[in-house]
Amino acid sequence: MGVAGSGKTTFGRALAAALQWPFVDADDYHSPQNVAKMRSGTPLTDADRVPWLASLHARIVRALDRREPLVLACSALKEQYRRALVDGTARVRFVYLTAPESTLRERLATRPDHFARPNLLESQLATLEPPADALTIDATQRPEQVVQQIRREFGL
Repeated sequence: MGVAGSGKTTFGRALAAALQWPFVDADDYHSPQNVAKMRSGTPLTDADRVPWLASLHARIVRALDRREPLVLACSALKEQYRRALVDGTARVRFVYLTAPESTLRERLATRPDHFARPNLLESQLATLEPPADALTIDATQRPEQVVQQIRREFGL
């Protein structure tokens, strides 16, 4: 979890590959309306996120019910969003990716085809409620370092 540009997809894919687990990118679950809204530079509201979080929760529950491992990359910026994702479940852990704002802006500027552009970063940072119970990782490290740290901390 983390704001746009923190490396959720990059690190999530690397972790999933190392563990040979499925990877899910929450960006793929946004409605076309939400993508259009973000592409235009308009931040999503809590109401905009409700169906998106519900579909991600369903994906998590399905994996847990099947006893299938899963790596999910999701912003999960607020505590209420994280609660919605894991409501009624167990065995879900969060990794909070952090990086300086300048790094985040630089990363977002180099993703011309992605809907999350640098103009959304300010609202993401304002919305962010850093989790107290997540593994916090410096996202300026190389993917292999991040993967190693997550595996070590979670015993994977």
